[in-house]
This record gives sequence, C-alpha cells and structure tokens, in this order.
Amino acid sequence: MSSQRPRIGLTGGIASGKSTVASLLAERGALIIDADRIVRELQEPGGAGLAAIVEAFGPAMLTPEGQLDRAALGALVFADDQARERLNGLIHPLVRAEAAARLAAAPAEQLVVEDIPLLVETGQAPSFDEVIVVQAPLEVRLSRMERDRGMSREQALGRIQAQASDEERAAVATQLIINDAGLPELEAQVRALWGRLLASREG
Repeated sequence: MSSQRPRIGLTGGIASGKSTVASLLAERGALIIDADRIVRELQEPGGAGLAAIVEAFGPAMLTPEGQLDRAALGALVFADDQARERLNGLIHPLVRAEAAARLAAAPAEQLVVEDIPLLVETGQAPSFDEVIVVQAPLEVRLSRMERDRGMSREQALGRIQAQASDEERAAVATQLIINDAGLPELEAQVRALWGRLLASREG
C-alpha cells in the first residue's frame, strides 16, 4: 500500500447528485470531509464563521435568536458579486483549515474524500490527485431544485449559473460520473470508481 494517502476531491453542481455519491462512497468505507457541513458548523452561534459574517455585513445577518439568517445572507450574496467574493474570502480559509485538520487526524489507511461544492470555482483542483465530478442534465437539476428546495425556475437557474459550468468541471475531472439514469446506474459507477481507488492505493 502506498505510504502517502492520495488527496481525493468530490464536486458537482447544485442538484447534480453529488451528495448521493458521497453517501455511496461512505458506505464503502470512505471518510467524507464535507465542506458544506463545516461551513454550517462555523456559522453556528459562537462559530468563527458567524462572527466574521456579522463583522463584515452587520447584525442584519442575524435572526432575533442570534442564529445566522441564511435567507438574508443568500439574498445579499446572490445579488451582489462583490458581497459574494467578500463572503468567500472570509469563509473559505476557515473551511480549508478545518478540513486540513480533519484530514490529518484520519487513520492513515483510510481513503478520505473531500466533498467540496466549489472546488473548481476556488481553484483547488491542482491540489488533488483525484477529482471526482458528478454531473446531471440541466433539466433534471432544475426539476429537483423546484421540487426539493421550493425554488422557482428562475431562482434555480440563477444558482446554477452562479457556479462553474459543466465544461469547466469536466476539464479538471479525473473521474466523471454522469447521474442521468437512476440510482442503480449511479451505484454501478461508484462501485467501479471505488474499486479503482482501492487498486490505485494498493498499487
């Protein structure tokens, strides 16, 4: 077995099925470091992320109970590119530091997959030995966002267009998973990927 653990990144656009792929990899034994979950933890009351957001954007970002007002923050950053860049500049270094700490603490023999929605947008692809990209057709993604997240079609399209394109993600992928044929087909792709990752590690 290789003495150095490969860095494996997982990414995909909103509603592409990336979280399902992460769950399937976890079932097979991967440790998932979920950037979105780290963000949420940092944004809890008392968290460094929440403090930074309030300092940057003011107390209007808080609910009366002192929680992050996600709707207010979302409305701000999706309407203002400069605000979004400022937010990312505050949060991303905190997330990367926490992810690095979790990676360092993982058992040496365990394969670790870093689930990073904005891996491409933040220019992190060169840091990884493997970049797994999950994609799904645009219409499928829009339908999922309308159905599962209660978004209008316009809102859903705006979220998708604020992220990297399929072509930009595919350009850095070492493994492209196409989620367009249902769960059994998706599971088959993940099973093949997992076998290759294990074989690569052992080789």
